[in-house]
Amino acid sequence: MNKCIGCGSVLQSEDSNQVGYTRDLEKPLCERCFRIRNYSDYKLVSNNNEEFIDILNNIGHKDALVLLVVDLFNMPNMLSSLNQYLSNDVLLVLTKRDLLPRDVYDVKLKKYFADLPLHIVDSIIVSSIKNNHIDELLNMIRQYQKGREVYVVGFTNAGKSTLINHLLTSYTGEKPVITTSMLPSTTIGVIKIAIDDTLTLIDTPGLLDEHSLINYVSIDTLKKIIPKREIKPRSYQIKGRQSLIIDELLRLDSTDNNLIFFIANDLEIKRKYNNSDELKNLCHHIVKAHAYEDIVISGLGFIKVMKDEDVDIYTKEEVEVYTRKSLI
Repeated sequence: MNKCIGCGSVLQSEDSNQVGYTRDLEKPLCERCFRIRNYSDYKLVSNNNEEFIDILNNIGHKDALVLLVVDLFNMPNMLSSLNQYLSNDVLLVLTKRDLLPRDVYDVKLKKYFADLPLHIVDSIIVSSIKNNHIDELLNMIRQYQKGREVYVVGFTNAGKSTLINHLLTSYTGEKPVITTSMLPSTTIGVIKIAIDDTLTLIDTPGLLDEHSLINYVSIDTLKKIIPKREIKPRSYQIKGRQSLIIDELLRLDSTDNNLIFFIANDLEIKRKYNNSDELKNLCHHIVKAHAYEDIVISGLGFIKVMKDEDVDIYTKEEVEVYTRKSLI
């Protein structure tokens, strides 16, 4: 049973609409990975969390170190739920630091996760793009690993595969083998990557956040939602009743407040002063936000609120909207 070296799916030549399809079973890549790599031709696949949970349960029966990779910009609300499956030592790896403003202290970002209900032995902030702290990460892995195999887990689009590819090329000289893209569920099955005789990293399919906006938009919209460079916070001083509209994705109604938006720079924010009905056909949330909390729109970004207020949010029905202590 051959597997695609790019996404870990079992190769098959019978159904082109299913994962792992290839015309030639002797080739190492499925057609989907081949087209992503060579033509940036993205194809969404349906997925669920059953396989990921099975993998976590299997890890839980082993004395293996787990790298939990978390996207600092897009942290799922259900992150703490991983404690249901993982009792292993966890090395917390915080990625995509380069998307957040540079003036935010790394120490503060690490402290933000102090209450995460997992057995975290250490934490580190890395950037695969800028090669920040990669050597330090490898040293930590060697310090805490209890066997050759180290599992890499996290939610979809957290940067697991990109990180493993970076470690592979940095310390073995080999070319990247795992397919990476902006799509959720790019990795379909388990992929083992040997760094040397004492360390094998095991890439796992990402846990799907079913309430994330990225699951319910077109690929063209997805390209705008996912940040490509450092986010420039956008501040709005609200006097009276105003609406702020982000493309066709979200409407926020606020009164006499100061709001700071942390979303991709490519997304347009329109301010409306009149009583417009624009986007009011979307699902309505009344969010009870306290001063200096974040309102999180899963998959889109977050908004820092400077005063207590019940804020009206309109977005797609499937998308989770919630508050949290301020990240920045």
